[in-house]
Amino acid sequence: MLPAVREEPGTLAEGPRWELTVGPGIFAVACRDWARRERTEERARSARVKDVDSAVAAFVATGEWPEPPTPRTTITCWSRKSRANMVRRLCELDYTPLYASGRLPAMVTLTYPGDWLTVVPTGAVLKRHMKALRKRYARAWGEEWRCVWKLEFQRRGAPHVHMLCTPPHGTARTTGERFAVWLSRSWAEVVDHPDPEQRRRHQRAGTALDYADGLRATDPRRVAAYFTKHGLMAAKEYQHDVPPEWSDPGTGPGRFWGVWNLSRATRTVRVSPEHGIRAGRIARRWAKAQHRTRQTWRPRVDQATGRIRHRRSRTRVRLMTHGNRGWIAVNSGPSFAAAVAHWAIAVPAPYAVNRNEERVETSLAN
Repeated sequence: MLPAVREEPGTLAEGPRWELTVGPGIFAVACRDWARRERTEERARSARVKDVDSAVAAFVATGEWPEPPTPRTTITCWSRKSRANMVRRLCELDYTPLYASGRLPAMVTLTYPGDWLTVVPTGAVLKRHMKALRKRYARAWGEEWRCVWKLEFQRRGAPHVHMLCTPPHGTARTTGERFAVWLSRSWAEVVDHPDPEQRRRHQRAGTALDYADGLRATDPRRVAAYFTKHGLMAAKEYQHDVPPEWSDPGTGPGRFWGVWNLSRATRTVRVSPEHGIRAGRIARRWAKAQHRTRQTWRPRVDQATGRIRHRRSRTRVRLMTHGNRGWIAVNSGPSFAAAVAHWAIAVPAPYAVNRNEERVETSLAN
């Protein structure tokens, strides 16, 4: 790794600091001003205290709590920012507890019956169903459910959830059932459709267990790639569009993804500006060399009629473009960091860095 810059404990220096973050499947370069960020958080806490005091004063005066603010916007699709946050988090996770038992990984799918709107009218209800199933799992199998989950939508509008986990072996302590049987029955009981026929069909086809997809998740980068693969395929992008029944404020899906009982395993070190900029350049060039592309739709105007049509196009993905800062997903973060350290230290730099952190050619005379 690159040599770290030492600081006195308990001190928070002013000005930007270059930092490198390494995780199981991530390498990140950042330049942050932590003192400035701390002042911003203090102002946010102060504003929060004022809001709480105002609500308490209104309750004392009227005897009723004020209504919560109405959401400013509605969630209609899975945003690009949420996708990027999910990929980064999945690349930072420590999957050792998930595979420590030696069980095979599998992809679990939870769906809803044909008359889905009766049992899941809002996204908050779906989250309560998942929480209830999680509690049943802990009671039945004597362990916490460790998994990564993602919410999607079918063409009929019904939500369904994909979960990467390692299903337990043996039988449940409470019912003596195998995991697949227990999952079908428990999920049907949690959803609890009032129509007996709908509930019977839901118990028969409301869950799926796929070990083939689970075995493809061999490293953090491939886990993230699986959960985002539909975003790269036009035929599957509809699964990220929120149905009209959930388009009203307060009924939206909320979070599209989440993590249960898995924690991050990252290490951040402070480095000099020279080493930070060189590491960022190496990571940016490596990302460019991967030739990653994404699908976009470009407008085309018919000059005769003025009608606008959209054509499908492929655009190169640009990473590490903000002043050699950003992050990239890799198969092995420690191995990539070791290679970056070698090329950033052992190999002479073709460029130097001035006070404005701009690239200038090194004079041969010097």
